[in-house]
Amino acid sequence: MQLHKMKARKCDFQGCGHYGASRGSRTHNGVDLACMAGTLVGSPVSGMVSKIGYPYADDLSFRYVEVESQGYAFRMFYVDPLVSEGQQVNRGDILGACQSLMQRYPGITDHVHFEIKDDHGDYVDPTPVLIGQGWPRG
Repeated sequence: MQLHKMKARKCDFQGCGHYGASRGSRTHNGVDLACMAGTLVGSPVSGMVSKIGYPYADDLSFRYVEVESQGYAFRMFYVDPLVSEGQQVNRGDILGACQSLMQRYPGITDHVHFEIKDDHGDYVDPTPVLIGQGWPRG
């Protein structure tokens, strides 16, 4: 499923899923998109899979997929990858399947966390990509 077709995660026991939501001493740097575990997740852009990583050093069961395009890093967290680093993907190509977060965060809505970083490592609000304004903006 393409990210822009997924519904935003609302507020739940663990917090809210919108960009800029409070996370105590910091803010949420992405947008959370609700999905059932096993839901296939498509790439938000065409580009190259630049990294398959682990969001938590203490739990290697969770993964993320990063796609680089036009100087930006598009990252989808809590995705069990079905692609490899260095692979070229088109917008909508399947990157992997949504993972369940329930064991780590009881009461949370399962979701994909989607974030964008620019070439300086700064976070960019991914909302325009999700509402169909495309990328890059301008």
